[in-house]
Amino acid sequence: MARAIRTSGRAGRLAGWAGIGLVCWALAAAPARADEQRDPELKGLLLDVIGKTDCYVDKYESAVWHQVMEPRLSRFLAAHELRMQILDNVFCEAQRDPTLKLPPDLVLALIEVESRFDTWAVSPAGAVGLMQVMPFWPRQLGVENQLIRAAPNIRIGCEILRYYLRAEHHDWPRALARYNGSVGRTTYPALVMQRWQRVWRY
Repeated sequence: MARAIRTSGRAGRLAGWAGIGLVCWALAAAPARADEQRDPELKGLLLDVIGKTDCYVDKYESAVWHQVMEPRLSRFLAAHELRMQILDNVFCEAQRDPTLKLPPDLVLALIEVESRFDTWAVSPAGAVGLMQVMPFWPRQLGVENQLIRAAPNIRIGCEILRYYLRAEHHDWPRALARYNGSVGRTTYPALVMQRWQRVWRY
């Protein structure tokens, strides 16, 4: 997933990167190879999860999650409905697989770094949406034109991240680097972990 540096469908509006550190962004923007994420096993997992829209979460935990995170997300998104939609889907998809739950607050950090919560974000490599999913996945999964929607984008993105976390034996820096297509470089994982610790962790 190459991070987005521009958006489409919004009159050429550039995604705002202010306040995150331009030097870090420049270093992290080295060419990524997310186009190589075509693992047949991963495709099978995505085919299994893409049609699952149900999600069962603890209502108390969900209420606490919304109470803590909604004010933080309001710094990035003015629309309350979109904030709640993103929080709902992140909380659900991060915990969808009970054998390997993702920290939902870390997923928010990844989304900030990837797209700054712009559902219309498109990277130079063609990655789309909140979690910057490569467009070959929707074509192979039969869900084309879905990546600008929060729910399928977050569902696919979380499953890809979970797959790489397993493949890297729970080594978060390596899993994040594979997600971003920047294996062998540490700038991107360090940036995600930094935003997690400084902004999103709860």
